[in-house]
Amino acid sequence: MEIKTSEYRIWVEDAVIHYEGTMRLSGTEAYQPIMAMMNDVLESQPEEITLDLVGLEFLNSSGINLLARFTIEVRKQKSIAIAVKGSTRIPWQSKSLPNLRKLHPSLQLNFV
Repeated sequence: MEIKTSEYRIWVEDAVIHYEGTMRLSGTEAYQPIMAMMNDVLESQPEEITLDLVGLEFLNSSGINLLARFTIEVRKQKSIAIAVKGSTRIPWQSKSLPNLRKLHPSLQLNFV
C-alpha cells in the first residue's frame, strides 16, 4: 500500500506505516484516504503498529488530528500495541508527539 504525491509519500511495510515529506492537506476529509490505509493496517490485527514519522518534515493540525484519532482507535483494540518513531531535529514532532501518550498511555515514543 502506498499513497504518493509530489509533496509526501506514505507507505506500509508489514505493520510499519512510513511517512515522509510535507503534509498540508486541507481538513479532515482530505486525510480520509490516509486514514483508510492506516485502518487497513489496524484491521489486519498485528501485535504492534509502528508509525514512522522520522521523514515527515511538516504536518498541519488536521494531520495531527488524524494521528490522534488513529491512536484512540488503536487504544480501543486492547491487544494491539502502538509505537511512534519521531525525529528530534523536527520541532513539531518533539512538541506534538508526546501528546499522543495522553490518549494512549502505553504508546511507545522513540526519538532518533
